[in-house]
Amino acid sequence: MPRIPNDINILFLKNIFHPSDFTEESEVAFAHALKIALAEKANLNVFHVHQQRDDEEWTEFPSVRNLLVRWNLLSEGISRDEVKKLGLGVRKIQSFKKDPVKSIVQYLEKHKMDLIILATHQQQGIDRWLHQAIAEPVARDSRQMTLFIPQGKKGFVSLKDGEISLRRILIPVDQHPPPQAAIDAASGLVHSLDGNGTEFTILHVGSHHTLPSYYFSKGHNWKWETMVDSGSVVERLLKNAEDRSPDLIVMATQGHQGFLDALRGSTTEQVLRQAPCPILAVPVE
Repeated sequence: MPRIPNDINILFLKNIFHPSDFTEESEVAFAHALKIALAEKANLNVFHVHQQRDDEEWTEFPSVRNLLVRWNLLSEGISRDEVKKLGLGVRKIQSFKKDPVKSIVQYLEKHKMDLIILATHQQQGIDRWLHQAIAEPVARDSRQMTLFIPQGKKGFVSLKDGEISLRRILIPVDQHPPPQAAIDAASGLVHSLDGNGTEFTILHVGSHHTLPSYYFSKGHNWKWETMVDSGSVVERLLKNAEDRSPDLIVMATQGHQGFLDALRGSTTEQVLRQAPCPILAVPVE
């Protein structure tokens, strides 16, 4: 059951990691990474895996300055030093390996990141076998907080002008994993992005007797609602997401728990493949 509101949780994101494939579809994910890095005055690490060395591809990295100009945060023709005055650090990393997942995970093992931001395909059935999955195994193997931006979805950061839309957030909760880390991450992210009047819906699929304990903050005119539903967890979560049109779903995750999960994917991964909006996955040990 919910407890007395606490102080607003602060994320303290100092290092943000964004793998890029240089495609137009990944630009929305890059916009989210840049906007959050700006808000947190963090270091943005943009990573790309090449299968062969090609110096010309270095120039294809998404341009931080061009996007900041588009958002009217910098003037045209400004130097790189002006970017630093915004409190933003930018690092572009190239890796020359055949296996993108292995390359990314190995890098993350050596360099601590606070948030990973990934574009992901929402492929179903045979399509998942025909396309190399990268986003899900990277998040699963790295065990770090990950923001998934489904390709084809607009997300909550506008690529056009950098405007933020976090009016509604859906947080599914259960006894296991404990939900507090997800609730803290949701409120911390909205606080970082100056969200005002955001509506948080905490959803438990079960009964009032199985509703876990948690606490939350009422900062910035936030509104909190708790809902209890019954049925299939994935089915009811997606139905509530369809009905409420959230801008973000935030889920605590423990990864794959057993044989069936290994076959069909964790609850987070099942939701990710059909979600109508970005998902923030928060690992809980």
